[in-house]
Amino acid sequence: MNHKPEENITPEKSHSEPPKPEKDKSNNDKFSQQVEDMATRKLKAQRHINKTVWTGFGMMGLIGWSVVIPTVLGAVLGMWLDKHYPGEHSRTLMLLISGLCLGCFNAWHWVDKEDKEIHRGDELD
Repeated sequence: MNHKPEENITPEKSHSEPPKPEKDKSNNDKFSQQVEDMATRKLKAQRHINKTVWTGFGMMGLIGWSVVIPTVLGAVLGMWLDKHYPGEHSRTLMLLISGLCLGCFNAWHWVDKEDKEIHRGDELD
């Protein structure tokens, strides 16, 4: 058998070097950020899932009743006052308008409260 003397064999460096750790870290950071963004959107969607169409209708009903009840109560009280204590001016009209103003203020309060809650929830996300 012919034995050639063993040559000092060193692995040759290939032209395509594996990516450097810094580059991998950058790619990993981007991937991690994408996963985190997706998870954040999913959690936000799960928190807001209870805000359905029926919730909107319920809020409209709540706001409607918050205007109607003081208006009707003002009109009824005014009619009672006009019937028992007649006077020069219509107390019915005066109390109806006062009840309407009070109801509108009450509705504005509810809408403002919901708006602040929605925006506070968006800031937390």
